[in-house]
Amino acid sequence: MSRSKQLKLGAFMRPVSIHTGAWRYPAAFPDANFNFPALKQFIQKLEQGKFDAFFMADHLAVLNMPLNALKRSHTVTSFEPFTLLSALASVTERIGLVATASTTYDQPYHIARRFASLDHISGGRAGWNIVTTSNPDAALNFGLSEEVEHDERYVRAREFYDVVTGLWDSFADDAFIRDVESGIYFDPAKMHVLNHKGKHLSVRGPLNIARPVQGWPVIVQAGASEAGRQLAAETAEIVFASASSLEVGKAFFADIKGRVRAIGRDPESIKILPGALVIVGGTVAEARAKRVHLDSLVHYDSGIASLNSALGYDVSGFDPDGPLPKIPPTNAGKTSHERVIGLAQRENLTIRQLAQRIGSYGGLAFVGTPQTIADEMEQWLTEEGSDGFNVMFPFLPEGLNDFVDKVVPELQRRGIFRQEYEGKTLRENLGLARPTNRFFQTTTASVS
Repeated sequence: MSRSKQLKLGAFMRPVSIHTGAWRYPAAFPDANFNFPALKQFIQKLEQGKFDAFFMADHLAVLNMPLNALKRSHTVTSFEPFTLLSALASVTERIGLVATASTTYDQPYHIARRFASLDHISGGRAGWNIVTTSNPDAALNFGLSEEVEHDERYVRAREFYDVVTGLWDSFADDAFIRDVESGIYFDPAKMHVLNHKGKHLSVRGPLNIARPVQGWPVIVQAGASEAGRQLAAETAEIVFASASSLEVGKAFFADIKGRVRAIGRDPESIKILPGALVIVGGTVAEARAKRVHLDSLVHYDSGIASLNSALGYDVSGFDPDGPLPKIPPTNAGKTSHERVIGLAQRENLTIRQLAQRIGSYGGLAFVGTPQTIADEMEQWLTEEGSDGFNVMFPFLPEGLNDFVDKVVPELQRRGIFRQEYEGKTLRENLGLARPTNRFFQTTTASVS
């Protein structure tokens, strides 16, 4: 591998920490998910650290968990992603702005228009995290009595992607001539009417907004299932992965890059970024002590509810001090389901122990000094376990400041992370090409 390969870093910022106990940590902002001045401070610090993107996950329902657990959750209230990212676009210049939007409970015209608007407002920094949404309570909020079956969600998502990207190509890049003398604002020959009629969607078009600055906003996907991996290989430019170890990460990396290559795409056109909780200390022992303290702030009521949610199956009726029973397939997202079962089997955890771990954070974590954390990140990059990471901070602002002020300089010193942004758009900073318009070649022809 060339030494010049660079880490790509996203910041997982909705919720501002994935850890259930984050809001209770000393000096943390308890209301950080719903505190605009704080979020403005956070994104500006991330931009100072030259992060590629600020990423907002999203939920279309209050999390479906028992009230005894829900009342302890810092995710109950948070901003709608497009509203917040549009506001944050005005106080930043280079960092990418990635929002989750569901293909199951929204319409492609809405999604295409919102992301095109965000891309124009931000000067080309928008990214769309495609999700299919597995929360059954979300279905109830959108007039359905039960959630859509797993594989069918992905069939709709693939068609949804084709429609949205087709809508983004409604106008040629040079369609809007705005000729004051002739009175012609745009060239009708450079407007395409999509007229899509498919299994799930019927959309006429065209989109009533100019083509996005980046051509298309950057496409983000994730998924552990066969359907999710194939959708990512066909559509994604960033994959937010879940990998519990370097070995798991390498297998996922090879699988996705292999699928990309098999369909004729350049493997370098897709960046794989596993989520990683990062806890920084002056010594490894200090960092581990922070983790222990953080985990101790998670109440058992939250732990068992988080475990049930991750599994898509209620295990609260089983012996908490016994092993996890065999869990049947569910209609929930397969990523978290498989991660939790794998963790229980690897470490031979009881339900109580597993609930404590999942209720805190049970995924990939780098806990140590700036040097040891950089060692691990460099190993993942060198051994092709990832192209970078979607960094999750344990508590804010301290955890974020520690990473930007201490880990980023160490990564820069090693030559594996940028000193300055490469360009103004998210695509430029990620090293991704601007998509060509499928309906038009740019010309300089005039209209009379």
